[in-house]
Amino acid sequence: MDLFEKCARATEYQSGLEQSGHYFLFRKLESPQDPEVVVNGKRVIMIGSNNYLGLTSHPRVKEAAIQAIEKYGTSCAGSRFLNGNLDIHEELEKKLARFFRKEAALVFVTGYQTNLGVISALVGRNDVAIIDMYDHASIFDGCRLSFGEIQKFRHNDMNDLERVLDATKGKGKLIIVDGVFSMEGDLADLPGIVRLSKAYGARIMVDDAHAIGVFGKGGRGTAEHFGLENEVDLIMGTFSKSLAAIGGFVAGSSDVISWIKHLARSMMFSASLPPALVASVRTALDIIEEQPELRARLWRNTHKMLKGYKTLGYDTGTSESPIIPVMIKDTIKTYEMCRLLFENGVFVNSVISPAVHPGRELLRTSYMATHTDEHLDKVLAAFEKAGRQQGVI
Repeated sequence: MDLFEKCARATEYQSGLEQSGHYFLFRKLESPQDPEVVVNGKRVIMIGSNNYLGLTSHPRVKEAAIQAIEKYGTSCAGSRFLNGNLDIHEELEKKLARFFRKEAALVFVTGYQTNLGVISALVGRNDVAIIDMYDHASIFDGCRLSFGEIQKFRHNDMNDLERVLDATKGKGKLIIVDGVFSMEGDLADLPGIVRLSKAYGARIMVDDAHAIGVFGKGGRGTAEHFGLENEVDLIMGTFSKSLAAIGGFVAGSSDVISWIKHLARSMMFSASLPPALVASVRTALDIIEEQPELRARLWRNTHKMLKGYKTLGYDTGTSESPIIPVMIKDTIKTYEMCRLLFENGVFVNSVISPAVHPGRELLRTSYMATHTDEHLDKVLAAFEKAGRQQGVI
């Protein structure tokens, strides 16, 4: 059999989706990630971005990036292990540790690489990684790269988590969960997880990619939201959401961060984060601390949209965050809704299996502090029109 035969079949399938107007991947954006974007020459309202606080276009963030390029150039030209460790990398790590109230932090080039490096460095041959079935793909992949055992529990099911913990007595255990689950917008049952981790001697790592800048009085994420910052061992996050850049980090005790720093292959064998991105994150952290009103506006917009969708008759699942899934539960109707919404000036993401379980196909919508009421009213009007055309409301 020809190794490349499957590639031709996939291309044929893609062509069919393109011809029917149902191919919604790699859409070409021609503008910044603002509340309105230009896609293939058409201006539409963006409700498919993770730019929750709207900082990717903030003047201070852009100026910080420009100044960093002026001082350091565009690249570090190597791994931090060797020649790519800049003073601003270490300054950012100190700032992250302070912000998240941990002893130390470590920066990676992407959030994906953070999970790969952290999990594979910590979970050894006699250990077990315990993960929620709805966890992000990078968590699954990090577990696969480790030499440890992988155990999954049903989504947010504390009885099932206890079953797994009970079956792994005598082993080192790391429970890894999303703080906010990226497709359906619900929160991990962190109080339940903390209670069980103490009872069974497990450690906890929270992937707070979608919670940083959004949850908690100071924007520190789900641990702060639940008042459990001292109970969570590791906080992982990305810079590509509220922090207006790209990259990732993990924060925890000094000993654990030092271990990861010297064993995480995804950091050791990657060139370090470019100076402009480091400077952008540092400035975004300052803005998050200085301007809590951004978070307040984000939550006002979130509550408006949750109420609006429910009033129209849509099912938004169990979302408690600015990620609001609109449940369609049918692949073709999900595609058609995405197409109709774009025709009516709204950019939204269609999510089907295997990204979600079959029967839970949805439109993933997400909101920014910088959306106006006019934007949101237009979005709801478009959803009402498309939903009636498709018979989903």
